[in-house]
Amino acid sequence: MAVWDWSVFFNNLVHPAILRGVWTTVWLTFVTLILAIVVGTIVALIGRLQSTVASWFYQGYVAFFRATPLLVQLVFLYSALPQMGIRLSVVEAAIIGLTLSESPYVAEVVRSAISAVPPAQWEAGRAIGFRPFTIMRAVVFPQALRIAIPPLGNEFVRQLKNTSLVSAISMAELFRATDNLIQGSFRVLEALSVATIYYLLLTAIWTYAQKAFERRNSHWFAETSAARATPAEPLKLTEA
Repeated sequence: MAVWDWSVFFNNLVHPAILRGVWTTVWLTFVTLILAIVVGTIVALIGRLQSTVASWFYQGYVAFFRATPLLVQLVFLYSALPQMGIRLSVVEAAIIGLTLSESPYVAEVVRSAISAVPPAQWEAGRAIGFRPFTIMRAVVFPQALRIAIPPLGNEFVRQLKNTSLVSAISMAELFRATDNLIQGSFRVLEALSVATIYYLLLTAIWTYAQKAFERRNSHWFAETSAARATPAEPLKLTEA
């Protein structure tokens, strides 16, 4: 048997199972990252509360999900919970596991971004009579979002690679589809090369899109800041 077979490689490259696996990997990454941003933001806001209980909750939540491997969390959700009477489908276990595993990293990013906003912004909001919630929503959070965009974009790449672990609970994403082809043809090199190409392609597309968005965001922020810094022209009074 030859070491490399081009016909097997090209067949795997456009194989329906592989293409379905790529699509599953893409939507699973987007869905779980969006959910992780929502959950992580809530956890970060709880962590900023001036409360001992809130501080303990934040530290415990982040420590627990960062210290336990994602693979263990996925297997626990899919295989251990049924012993407690809780049965999750493969898709449900994958979404919940990836979301919970990613949310503490998002929480750290959001909390750091909020902390990076100058305290003077809070003081200015209070000076004009804004309530804390309004200051956070209208003043602090938009600035924190701009700071958080680059690291959140990097989390997409990490989440994309994390999706390969849901193959352990039999979800047919890209790596699981690749493994199924290997079991059928025993051509490991060609199948894994195809999977590698698709992972690299998805990462390259996202990296390009992220950089383009960051450039546009920076230009928008610079224009907005310049507009705010430009003093308004004084009103000209004319004689009647």
